[in-house]
Amino acid sequence: MRCPFCRHDDSRALDSRPADEGGAVRRRHSCPSCNRRSTTGEVALLVEKRSSATDPFSRQKVITGVREACQGRPVSEDALALTDQRVKDAVRPTGRLVVTTHGMGTAILVPLQEFDEVSYRRLASVYRGFTSPRCLEGEVRHPRAGPREPKAGRQ
Repeated sequence: MRCPFCRHDDSRALDSRPADEGGAVRRRHSCPSCNRRSTTGEVALLVEKRSSATDPFSRQKVITGVREACQGRPVSEDALALTDQRVKDAVRPTGRLVVTTHGMGTAILVPLQEFDEVSYRRLASVYRGFTSPRCLEGEVRHPRAGPREPKAGRQ
């Protein structure tokens, strides 16, 4: 991080602490050039659930969900880490502090579909709320249709 006082581009973080009940992170920095200290605040990404409740974004939840979908499949840890990174890359640039579960699900399904079709369908069946084998058959027939909201009353 760049020092706000002398503009030196290599200040180091001394410590990090959660703030605002986990909704933000405060970091203390020290500049090796001017020896001054500064504090920065980073707002955490929040995920809004269908019930309108919000939870902080959890990298571990993403990895756990993808790992469960990939259970018994030949998927490497590198692929799981890459999926996690692609989810963050897809969600962060929007500039929003709150992302819906639909947006998060879409961000997870897109890279998952690219590296393992079976795992993609497993997670899609839960995410889209398939209620019958017919719904899954439609997904198998049209695998590149992309993530979409489940239609109420038609499944």
